[in-house]
Amino acid sequence: MSSAPDGEDLIPRGFHVHLDCVGYMPPVSDDHRWILDLMREAVRNSHAREVHAHVVPFDGSVSPPGFAAVVLIDESHVTAHCYSDRGLLAIDAFTCGMTEPEIIIDHLLQSITAEIPTLQVVNRNRTARFLHDYSIESL
Repeated sequence: MSSAPDGEDLIPRGFHVHLDCVGYMPPVSDDHRWILDLMREAVRNSHAREVHAHVVPFDGSVSPPGFAAVVLIDESHVTAHCYSDRGLLAIDAFTCGMTEPEIIIDHLLQSITAEIPTLQVVNRNRTARFLHDYSIESL
C-alpha cells in the first residue's frame, strides 16, 4: 500500500461532504422534526437505504437551543446539527459505494433554502474516505 501521507496514490471507497451554514431561522416551531423529514426525503431521493433515523431537540436548558439529527444509511450517514439561537446549521453526508453524497446534500440544501432563503453556505468540503490501493478491491 502507498505510504504517501496525502493519499495521492490511493483510491477512495467513499466520500464525505460537509457544510457549514449561517442565517438559519426555524421556519416552524418543531424544526427538529421538519429537518429530520427533509433528511429522510433526501436519502430516499438518492436511492440510499435508510436503516435508522433519530433527532434530539435542545431546549436551551442544558445545551444551547437547537437539535442534532441523524439518518443512518446502509452506505453510512447523514447528520444535521443546529444552534438555532445563533443561526448556525452544520450538515454532512458520508456515503460509500455508488451513492453520491452530493445528491443527498444538494437535495437537502435546496429543500431548506426553499423555506429559509436567508441561509448561506459559508463552507463546503468534499473529502475522499476509506482510501486504499487496488489490492483491497480483489478481496
